[in-house]
Amino acid sequence: MKTTLAAAMAAALLLSNAVMAQEHEHPPGDEHRQENAVMHERGAKEGWYKKGGAVPREYRDDRYVVTDWRTEHLREPPRGYHWVRSDNGEFLLVAITSGVIADIMLNH
Repeated sequence: MKTTLAAAMAAALLLSNAVMAQEHEHPPGDEHRQENAVMHERGAKEGWYKKGGAVPREYRDDRYVVTDWRTEHLREPPRGYHWVRSDNGEFLLVAITSGVIADIMLNH
């Protein structure tokens, strides 16, 4: 009886560590990442944008908007769109009102 009780207590002590173990740490920003969502993480990863995705609100600010698209050898944006430059220098054709990406000029 004492042997069975001692074995049960030993097993309980060993298993308690596994139950109390914490989840592994993830790189910063991963807790906010969602599949198929465009979310900006400054400098964490290039290519955070995709066609049909939405540009973060901060990229709708005038400092990112390309006003002289001819100098950058870009086509004229259609009415209601403008060109925006991403962190890594890519050009995004973005709907002004919604921020939806209509086209991407990579390595331009």
